[in-house]
Amino acid sequence: MPRRHHYLIAVLLLILVSVGIAYLRREPPSAPAALPPHSYVKALRQAHDGQPGAARVLYQQLQRDDLAPIRRAALYAELPNYPSPQALKLAQVDLENDEPLVRRAAIASIRRLLPAAQRSLVLGPLLDDDEQSVRFAAVDALLGLDPDAIGLYFGPLQTALEQYQQALEQKPDDAEAQVHLARLYLHENEYTQAAAALQRSLVLAPESPDALATQVRLLERQGHHDQSRQVLAKALALRPDSAFLQHELGLWLIRHDQREYALLALSRAVELEPDNADYRYTLAVTLHDLEQSDAAQKQLETLLSRQPANRRARVLLIQYWKETGQLQNVQVLLAELERQNPDDPILQQGL
Repeated sequence: MPRRHHYLIAVLLLILVSVGIAYLRREPPSAPAALPPHSYVKALRQAHDGQPGAARVLYQQLQRDDLAPIRRAALYAELPNYPSPQALKLAQVDLENDEPLVRRAAIASIRRLLPAAQRSLVLGPLLDDDEQSVRFAAVDALLGLDPDAIGLYFGPLQTALEQYQQALEQKPDDAEAQVHLARLYLHENEYTQAAAALQRSLVLAPESPDALATQVRLLERQGHHDQSRQVLAKALALRPDSAFLQHELGLWLIRHDQREYALLALSRAVELEPDNADYRYTLAVTLHDLEQSDAAQKQLETLLSRQPANRRARVLLIQYWKETGQLQNVQVLLAELERQNPDDPILQQGL
């Protein structure tokens, strides 16, 4: 073979080797950016703990279409702490989700996101949902609104409410269902039916706190105030360390214009369950109503130190600090809120 051919073959081999090395070293094509597997858990924790950027990551997770229904529903439990037009839009989209669990979670979230006057326009159509549990969730969300707020959905609400009552009547051996049924009847001022449902519940679960609290309200609505107090007193004698019953006693005393005495019961409830946000919030409001502003503010500060994401407590503390001229503290709370959710409507109000 001529020497010239040897040179050509050698050159070709060098070219092939160079091409092969370049191919092996080349960067792989960039894949579409994907959320890491732990991003859901991290975002949920960030929202639950009220960390900076919580609203943004929460909204991002709700825009995903690959989440299991139970995971998607869990996000809606956090959403009311991060209101904005985008939050409402995301929740409204899921009112048409294929999974009833997600639709119910979206209903519960919108119930807290929207004021009563706007709620029926968004949730009213769900009263005709194909899934019974979704229809009943819509009833729970709309119950208590005045006829003007319900508007065109007054008829569908009454129809769905009757279906709800009939369905619960078919569960006489379910204590919780009977308590819920009693509350529905109580809302309609149907005291005889409410009492019957409560009696069924108390036979099944004689010490049920929910049943006892509903019984107290039923007796009050009927004008039997002494009897309602005796029901509470008897329950508390058996369980003096029940935070729930202490809180109910406090509410009873407030309803009967005895706020000074209510403080004792409400304080005891907070002492027994210091992490219960509702109990501490009620105590703060009662202290403020009794013109004990410093004590009320301290309760809300404690609540926020334990639950930084609790927007309801944050907004109330901002209001209380404004009233007492503590504008520097207001600025701190607003700055924290802006880091959590820069689109929060209250930020538009400023100081």
